[in-house]
Amino acid sequence: MSKAMRRSPAVNLLAYGFMITWLIMAAFPFLWTLWGSFKVEGDFFSKADWANSIFGTLTMVETGGNFTSDGYYGAWVQEEFWRAALNTFIVCFCVVTISLTCGTLGGYALSRSTYRYAFWFLLFALMFRAMPPITLVSGYLLPFFEWNLWGHLSTTIIVLVAINQPFTLWMLHAFFKNIPKDLDESAMVDGCTRFQAFRHVIIPVMWPGVITTGLFSFLLAYNDFAVTSMLLSKENQTMVPKLASFLGTTQTKGNVMFAVAAAVSVTAPLFVMIIFFQKQIVSGLTAGAVKG
Repeated sequence: MSKAMRRSPAVNLLAYGFMITWLIMAAFPFLWTLWGSFKVEGDFFSKADWANSIFGTLTMVETGGNFTSDGYYGAWVQEEFWRAALNTFIVCFCVVTISLTCGTLGGYALSRSTYRYAFWFLLFALMFRAMPPITLVSGYLLPFFEWNLWGHLSTTIIVLVAINQPFTLWMLHAFFKNIPKDLDESAMVDGCTRFQAFRHVIIPVMWPGVITTGLFSFLLAYNDFAVTSMLLSKENQTMVPKLASFLGTTQTKGNVMFAVAAAVSVTAPLFVMIIFFQKQIVSGLTAGAVKG
């Protein structure tokens, strides 16, 4: 092994120490919230003794145990957080499906187009994506109110797709650009139509890119607050606006723990998804980085 590749024990110790410290700092807020979600409000937000949040002194007095699931029961059953979870699933599924369908077809067409309008179309889409989402939402409010469409999930899906589509087009266009046109031409020489070549040859090659783009589209719809809070009625709220409504009732004892439990419920699926799709995400983000 060359001297350039050999590292001293001190450098290795420093590197591992930095990584461990960074992981602890990054994971601590979620782990602390997860731990506190099984305590009562008096323990988790104790000003008298911070150790109460660890040992659950008041939790033991009020519930008879060191841990309690009252926060989750209150959020999911009493406040019907499950409805917000169902609405979130519907919105995310529709946004990802529509965005990927239009994005893959549009990105492939623009990447194979020989006309100059393709560049200007992508540039216009980039300008549209750079605009603050709140300015786009304000333009939809008047027709939604006049047509009595405000408050429904379908209207929110339309707006989120409109906001997300330029990003999807740009990202998928970049992936398609890294796939040689020879693949399309070879498939069509063998008897495939343009769409058959796209479906059976191109899509399997760039599948990691589709998954990566779909994940970013999902995160946009899942974490959105500005659009969903403005366009959805109280009955059709998704999880993030519903969580904010819990935080707005902190003067009522117990409701703040509903917010803590809901925050854990909102965050946990993201951890699971990232762990499950980590290989596809890495391969999708690095696709085309090395050529030759």
